[in-house]
Amino acid sequence: MAKRDAETEESPLTLVDLEAMTESSGEAWALPHARRVRHLAELIGTGLDYDAHALAVAATLHDWGAFARYRQPKVDHGLRSAQIAEAEILPRMALTPLQIRRILAAIELHDYRDPRPPAGPEALLLREADFLDFLGVIGLAREFAWGPNDLAGCLRRLVARRDALRDRFTLPRAREIAVERLARLEQCLAWLEEESLGWL
Repeated sequence: MAKRDAETEESPLTLVDLEAMTESSGEAWALPHARRVRHLAELIGTGLDYDAHALAVAATLHDWGAFARYRQPKVDHGLRSAQIAEAEILPRMALTPLQIRRILAAIELHDYRDPRPPAGPEALLLREADFLDFLGVIGLAREFAWGPNDLAGCLRRLVARRDALRDRFTLPRAREIAVERLARLEQCLAWLEEESLGWL
């Protein structure tokens, strides 16, 4: 009987499972954004001592609190994402207590509007990778994809976010990428101004 129970026991969730769950639970933007953030974190984390698996899990789960099925009014999506991860996801994974603490801290503190300093290298990497995904052409595309069909309103949000993030990078490679993306964004904004004839 014990052998049969062991065979029917649920297997631990993997990153592949988390990606599938992100795709099915979130909106169309969720999984592509999580994958871009993971890639950016790997780029900017060169030379930094961090837990790559914990970071990958955190990057995959960091926006779940923004999904329609999970979000709650007046609850920050970073905090909500950490709550969901702690209650529903991480207990079903093969993780150490230290990994769980690092994942939860990274998720909760990732948002650029959170004034608290990141707690540990995974939190720093997730935060600065997420910042980068708001800049450049991808940042512009994301802003206008969210809509609504109000170019001037989208532009105001884009510029406000750009200005909030411009001087927030601490990791050397993140700073380099930010400079490149800010230059691309400035060029796009100049073209937008030119083609709109100033009538956005």
